[in-house]
Amino acid sequence: MESGIFYLGVPMAIEFLEKLLSLFTGGTDSESEKRRQLKQIARDLTKNKYKFYKVRGEEVLGVFAKLFYDIYKILSPAQVFLQNADKSNQLKQIVIEFFMDKGMLELQERLSEESIKERAKTTTIKELAQQLNNELTNFIAGFDGERSSAIDRCYNQILTFVQLVNFDYFFLLKKFDANLSERNFTYKPQFEPIRGEYISDDIKDFLEVLYALDFEQDWKPVFSVLKTYKGVEVVALDQWSKLLNVFRDLKRSGIFELMVRHIDKNPTWMPKPHIPNEYILDAYLQKTRTQVEVLIQQLVQERRNAKIDELAKLIFGTPAVSRLKNYTEKANAPFQKKMLGGFIHIQGLNYLKAFLLDFFKKDIRELCDLLLVRGQWSTNILSQQLSESYHELMAISEKLITFDDSLADDAEMGGRLRIAMAKADRDKEQLKYVRTLLKGINDEALKFITMSAQNLIVVGKNLKQILEDFQKSPHEIIINWKDIENSSEKPIDQRITEVYKVIYYFVQLMQFFVKQEQTPGDSA
Repeated sequence: MESGIFYLGVPMAIEFLEKLLSLFTGGTDSESEKRRQLKQIARDLTKNKYKFYKVRGEEVLGVFAKLFYDIYKILSPAQVFLQNADKSNQLKQIVIEFFMDKGMLELQERLSEESIKERAKTTTIKELAQQLNNELTNFIAGFDGERSSAIDRCYNQILTFVQLVNFDYFFLLKKFDANLSERNFTYKPQFEPIRGEYISDDIKDFLEVLYALDFEQDWKPVFSVLKTYKGVEVVALDQWSKLLNVFRDLKRSGIFELMVRHIDKNPTWMPKPHIPNEYILDAYLQKTRTQVEVLIQQLVQERRNAKIDELAKLIFGTPAVSRLKNYTEKANAPFQKKMLGGFIHIQGLNYLKAFLLDFFKKDIRELCDLLLVRGQWSTNILSQQLSESYHELMAISEKLITFDDSLADDAEMGGRLRIAMAKADRDKEQLKYVRTLLKGINDEALKFITMSAQNLIVVGKNLKQILEDFQKSPHEIIINWKDIENSSEKPIDQRITEVYKVIYYFVQLMQFFVKQEQTPGDSA
């Protein structure tokens, strides 16, 4: 009867003896197990239908390079077309739009900058903002779970394809034929066998991108998107289908893994696919929402500026009014360099100083003096209101000049700011001090604007009542209109009307610069 060892056959007998030996040595001989596994890998390589590798000599053969050369010929045009595609926001946009239906595309168009600006020409900002809010809500709701998943799935498929396209086939092939030129397919290459250790890392890198591909997914949307993106077919779909079949079979055969394990003498090595997992929809929707909100704010600001310019032209003849000497944009430059904000009520305060100098101290002052000094009032209440507001405005006018002068470099407040700013680079406490000074200065500037607007409203209302009193008979507020008319260089009702109108416009202008809920045009 034959021995049991020889009955098993030589290879299995050796394996049996190794296991038996391990029992006597008290544990598994890992090196022996590794050798056994590598021998099995060598046998599997020999039996594999892909004859890419010569076990004896550990050489990678030219047929391996020929496979990669064929892949390279198919994918090389896409390398040019898809440079930086993985960083392209345009590509993301095209992917998202590919999955929109007609209604969503129409909503997207209505939310575009061009559409919003066109609609703003015939719609109030308040109405337009409400419309846009409803349209934005409906647009976002259209991206349900299924649509959102399809978008991200398609984009990640594109990224896996781009990874595969951008693999450095030329670098690998150059190792087999040093005379090969990049993307020159008229040359007939002569691929020579090379030692496996020279391309082990290349195979690992290739498997990272190859095994990230989902062979079973529908690739038609991917190539439709890429055609829209570049305007041409980056790879013919039929060629890609053939490549997928090759890749699928290569994966099934396990040839590349076997080669790496044998070359690296690492029988347990496994490829690590680099699978993209991007979510592009959330960022797109947030960007869309932000763009709409910013555009509405811009439209509000544009209308505000247009209204300010219109009122300034009515009052001063030009929107470009400059009366301040120190509370200016030019003076803001050092503050802005240190992110301190600086003077923030320049425009409103400029208009106020110009109004007080150009109108109040001339036309308004002359009219008020005429009415208060020459007029005989039936009650002191109305005359007192007009007188108090008039004198308050006179005081503000003087205080405003003093305020602006105090900000000169050689004046008290300006000197404090200048010295503190000079020390700010060395002493951070000085920055806090500058902020405190600026807050006090800006609060005072705003107070000038607010108090002037309030007092002008009182003056305007009183002038309106006085004009109405002049136009009716009998008079109830001023009883000696004849005396006033005789003292006036031109018709008194014309003078009151002109002054009231300029006050009305100026109060509207000032309401753009004060913090209050009242809308321009509601006062005076």
